[in-house]
Amino acid sequence: MVNEDGPVKAPKRSDATSATTAGAGKARARPRGRPRSFDRETALEKALLAFWEHGYEATSVSDLTRVMDIGAPSLYSAFGDKRSLFEEVVRVYGTRYGSFAERALAEEPTARAAVERTLREAATAYTEPGHPHGCLVVHAAANCSNPEVEQSLRDRRNANIAAFESRIRADVAAGVLPPATDAAALARHTGAMIQGMSQQARDGASREELEAVAEIALSIWPRTGTHTG
Repeated sequence: MVNEDGPVKAPKRSDATSATTAGAGKARARPRGRPRSFDRETALEKALLAFWEHGYEATSVSDLTRVMDIGAPSLYSAFGDKRSLFEEVVRVYGTRYGSFAERALAEEPTARAAVERTLREAATAYTEPGHPHGCLVVHAAANCSNPEVEQSLRDRRNANIAAFESRIRADVAAGVLPPATDAAALARHTGAMIQGMSQQARDGASREELEAVAEIALSIWPRTGTHTG
């Protein structure tokens, strides 16, 4: 068919129409999945319980992704590597579950009263239901082959002993405890009791049994003057 201007040609599709059609085809050919979302605090608590139950060494990245219900890329993106996740777990544990010694030292009038409260609260905290027994900072160090993690946990335990020693020395200086009191040994005895009670709790000791141990531990504390704290 012709007209005065020559043969009639079929209309072309515009470039925009062609691009839209092509783009739609590509979209259908390569659908995109939405990134998986999760509650970070919930995942962190699950990781905390896993480390608390099994320790640092025995808890693998695969174990963590399974209990946290996230993929490995999400774990690394949100928490870093296993060691970084564990460091955050220890900080959260210290605030949420392991701060009773710090509170006792801050609130009780004497070192002995602070130790008594600490041991009694440890007996409760280490055996209460709903989470693994014992202390994460004590148990997570078992069979740990990572020197940095091992040292970090050791530093935390030693810092607790140092805090008790400082408080005992203050009581000696104030006359609450006898001048001959061996503050370092008494503080280390307290640390040994706390760590031993943690292991006993994991071995099945009840709160009442641990409270009886705490009572015996307190019986060796020296006294002086009229102070009975």
